[in-house]
Amino acid sequence: MPALFVTAVGGFVALGVFVVMYRVYLSPLRHIPGPGPAAVTRFWYVRRLLKGKINVDILAAHDQYGHFVRIAPNEVSVGHPDGPKKILLATLHKAEWYKIATFPDGRFFNTFAETNPKTKMELTRHIAPGYTMTNLLQAEQAIDSNIALLLDWLDRFANSGHPIKLGDYLRYATNDIVGDVLFSRPFGFLKKGADIDGCLANNEVQIAYVSVMGFFRWVHVLLLANPVVTWLGMTAKKNPDGRYDVSAHWFRMLAENPGRMQRHEIDSAAFNAISAATDTVAATIQAFMYFLVRHPEFRVRVQAEIAAAGLEDRVVSYADAQGLRFLQACIKESLRLFGPVTMGFPRVAPKDGITIGDQTFPEGTILSVHPWVIHLSKEIWGEDAREFNPDRWMGDDVARLEKHFIPFSLGYGSCPGQNLGRIELSKLCATLIRSYDFRQVEPEQEMQYEAYFGLTAHMPACYVMRQRMGV
Repeated sequence: MPALFVTAVGGFVALGVFVVMYRVYLSPLRHIPGPGPAAVTRFWYVRRLLKGKINVDILAAHDQYGHFVRIAPNEVSVGHPDGPKKILLATLHKAEWYKIATFPDGRFFNTFAETNPKTKMELTRHIAPGYTMTNLLQAEQAIDSNIALLLDWLDRFANSGHPIKLGDYLRYATNDIVGDVLFSRPFGFLKKGADIDGCLANNEVQIAYVSVMGFFRWVHVLLLANPVVTWLGMTAKKNPDGRYDVSAHWFRMLAENPGRMQRHEIDSAAFNAISAATDTVAATIQAFMYFLVRHPEFRVRVQAEIAAAGLEDRVVSYADAQGLRFLQACIKESLRLFGPVTMGFPRVAPKDGITIGDQTFPEGTILSVHPWVIHLSKEIWGEDAREFNPDRWMGDDVARLEKHFIPFSLGYGSCPGQNLGRIELSKLCATLIRSYDFRQVEPEQEMQYEAYFGLTAHMPACYVMRQRMGV
């Protein structure tokens, strides 16, 4: 037995040495620069994910190594200007990481978790129509009612002179809006003015968990994403008293497509919308407010533009906000500089490989495009790429810049709920900056955040003052 044990251990050691030697010296990616440990193990990337600053580390790696950085044995982060077009606009399979989002258990795929482009697009046909701009704007009155509750809280803080954790209240608002738009019922965060039962805190943990466990899905399936979850009946239910909301649209699609659409697609879509579409929008609104607090010259211009438009409704309509060109430039610049997605969008190189710039990658190579790397590239955006400058969206170069603007991804993998995000961003940003001024309690304090797959922001505490032009 001891001799057999020693032989087995020796065999494992030899195999480990062979794997390391292959990945370092024989892999077709051996010539791609990057941190040494990343060529050997995925744990280099996972460790940085666990720190909650993956965006900073990947950006620093590209600053050091250039357009292409090997971030795992079989994955390359692509910062080349052609990356979004060659990778995201092509119909390449998504990487296995996405399968972490199967719900309610590992057997059930959805628009996010499906990696095959053809199957993913078929699933999207069932869910995406609920997110059309026309359908969502039918709920604008409901969105306004939730924003009005947020404004009530801001008025209270303005009257009391006490500082507000604006980021918390924006998270309450975006969550309640999603609840109202999807189910005709807000979750009640704004009514209570608090995180109910720690739901939002738990969401932060969930995002971190999903980001990491996507690389170890077998563990996730064994522990959590197994059929027991489905047996417990953790599913979305139609609100019998609701209006024709997004979930009602999905249930209608289910009834009209027997055998082609499955019930779990509704559960998955609802789960993904709540977990992914709330903090991301809240983070961008916080970034918008944070940048305008720190750049009063831009804040004054936005407020003057709104005043000139003569908007008097307590909550600015989406149509009116769309007509405010400089406001939209500031929103875009906030999305660019503080993008809500901080991991990459990984795709798999096709059968004949793929050439980007001067590099050709063989079949099976995972190629990821990190929005922060593209959005902060000085090659694309100029020497002021890492500065807040909304005027870049006011010039003649906008068409070129749009090709590199990927906050919601591109192609068949684009976020299905981005229209709702655009509505929330336009209405909330326009209403808040029109009606209030904000001043940080600690003027030098910077934005705090956690960056896993998505970004959770914590804007510094602020004092609230009513704007004279407000209503």
